[in-house]
Amino acid sequence: MASDPSSGPGTSSAALRIPPGQRHVHGWPVSHYGPVPRFRPERWNLRVFGATASGDVHEWTFDELTSLPRATVVADLHCASGPTSTDHEWYGIPATAIPALVPPAPDVTHVMAWAEYGYSANLRLSDFTSSRTLMATHHNGEPLTAEHGFPLRLVVPHLFGYKGPKWLRGIEYMTADRRGFWEERGYHNVADPWRGQRYSYQEQDQDPDLPQG
Repeated sequence: MASDPSSGPGTSSAALRIPPGQRHVHGWPVSHYGPVPRFRPERWNLRVFGATASGDVHEWTFDELTSLPRATVVADLHCASGPTSTDHEWYGIPATAIPALVPPAPDVTHVMAWAEYGYSANLRLSDFTSSRTLMATHHNGEPLTAEHGFPLRLVVPHLFGYKGPKWLRGIEYMTADRRGFWEERGYHNVADPWRGQRYSYQEQDQDPDLPQG
């Protein structure tokens, strides 16, 4: 994760939190691809699968989520199309709880976050297990609305927003990287806003972390 720039004379603290090429917006604009899914609690679960250390699939029902650890993270949200909104208070399950409860195999390097309708976003394991990555259930003290990802939304504050799917349903452990939904459609595979990593043409062919083709 690239650090925010240092403060300087005549520069507001809010402006310093806006990555290059971004613009500060007030409120919390709704942005997603496709329709808002209908929540059916009796059918809902969160799955962890793929290259688990045990080889097993683990699932939690919606009610069972209450047994998982909780944390609060205050962070900004950066959309690759340009808007940055600030001071979001996210509450939910720290992503570090997942590998603690369902260990990955030793050779796992990446995860794929799966959401409703087959939406996906790939992440390096180190990004998923960041201390600030959260599977949010609440925003600013209130349950997430349907439009903003209820019942569960992945929040990865140090990356562009497309790396944090709304309506999260699964975490797949992977021993090699492969591109998710927006990454297959021309968006950057890593998505660090402070490095301006918006589009795949900015990727370096020699970077071993980036799957080719």
